Amino acid sequence: MSAPDYLMQAKIVHLILNKQTEVALERLSDFYHVDTPKIVVGTIKGKRRTVYAVYVQKERKIYALNSDIFYNPFVVLHEYYHHIRSWTGKHRGSEKRADLYAQHFILSYKKAVEEARIKTT
Repeated sequence: MSAPDYLMQAKIVHLILNKQTEVALERLSDFYHVDTPKIVVGTIKGKRRTVYAVYVQKERKIYALNSDIFYNPFVVLHEYYHHIRSWTGKHRGSEKRADLYAQHFILSYKKAVEEARIKTT
């Protein structure tokens, strides 16, 4: 599974940080040619207070513990990774890879911000 280039990754993080999470998820889903998952505030029985968010494959929905999580790129992208993995049928055992996926986007964002800072100085 290939990932978007670093500039698109940076834009996705930027959208999430700027409270446009649904738009970010739509753009990612367009890139991967999958349906866009819904993201809602709520918890799942058995997962309350143990996780910030969870992806429920049957519902194609990301449940976030509270509205602040909607704007946390690491958590949103981690759960989105589970969404795209579920489309390939390889959902199990991917926590470490979901973390790496999210981290890669955040590093791309930091790189883009640094490049922009250098250009303006």
